[in-house]
Amino acid sequence: MASPTITVMMNGLPGAMGKEVSAACLRAGFAIAPYALTGPNMPGDCTVDDGEGGEPTIVKLLPGGSPEADAAAEEMKSTIQGPLIVIDFTHPTAVNPNSEYYAKHGLAYIMGTTGGDRDALMKVTEDAGIYAVIAPNMCKQIVAFQATMKSMAEAYPGAFAGYTMEITESHQSTKADTSGTAKAMVGHFQQLGLDFSVDDIKLVRDVEEQKAFGVPEDALLGHAWHTYTLTSGDGSVQFQFKHNVCGRRTYAEGVADTVHFLASKISASSEKKVYNMIDVLSAGVMK
Repeated sequence: MASPTITVMMNGLPGAMGKEVSAACLRAGFAIAPYALTGPNMPGDCTVDDGEGGEPTIVKLLPGGSPEADAAAEEMKSTIQGPLIVIDFTHPTAVNPNSEYYAKHGLAYIMGTTGGDRDALMKVTEDAGIYAVIAPNMCKQIVAFQATMKSMAEAYPGAFAGYTMEITESHQSTKADTSGTAKAMVGHFQQLGLDFSVDDIKLVRDVEEQKAFGVPEDALLGHAWHTYTLTSGDGSVQFQFKHNVCGRRTYAEGVADTVHFLASKISASSEKKVYNMIDVLSAGVMK
């Protein structure tokens, strides 16, 4: 007997990432829920498709925090057969209100939105006992890089003591906050002995600066370019790590893999309920 179809509620439509993730989910064989949360001054609905000529799906967009959004959650829970998993790529200001909505309605979710009060996010999720994957990045190669740096920091703490560091990250001009990936990396570099804080990260959001940084013109509306430069105290030694991503597809495909992962944990009634992307990568489900 075939497993029930997984349905995803794509919060963040009609944004570019919401559409890209919706397409990846459709290609993975998931259904798109008929409702999604959106921000103020947005249209009443949005059409999504798989990007490969498949049948489009119309999604009704509801303002977060509205009575209509509450009614939609309960309707979907009672009518959708199979797992229902929320995917959140909204706005930093919506992170905490949305997490409270998921907790209130007992909705499993994947939080790809960065920003907000992360401690409060974790607390409301854990207190509600709902399943979730909370991660600032869902590209498996970047997750592997983060895991490698974490292991390095734990194995060789202080290895770069006396070095200085610069982190420069460039994202499309519409990105409202500092990259969650860059912020997560700061902790590993601090453990390696670097005197550096999240506030020291240089954000590049100006188009001309992005071009000077090397971002191709056709990727200005969707990219993630990060450079981490470590220099010895006397300037004679320099290490540089970088990951440059053009477009959003690699992240979207990682989100689809994460849906599979979370659905499997729900199906198995896993005792652990809140995960990160290193958990997903370690499970071997990312293609």
